[in-house]
Amino acid sequence: ACDHRTIDGATGAQFLQTLKQYIESPVTMLA
Repeated sequence: ACDHRTIDGATGAQFLQTLKQYIESPVTMLA
């Protein structure tokens, strides 16, 4: 869960999207 006092919804959504991509394609974290 995101703490909206420190992270706004759009930033949280972008972070989750990026995290999802890393989970689906772990090799991208190593690039």
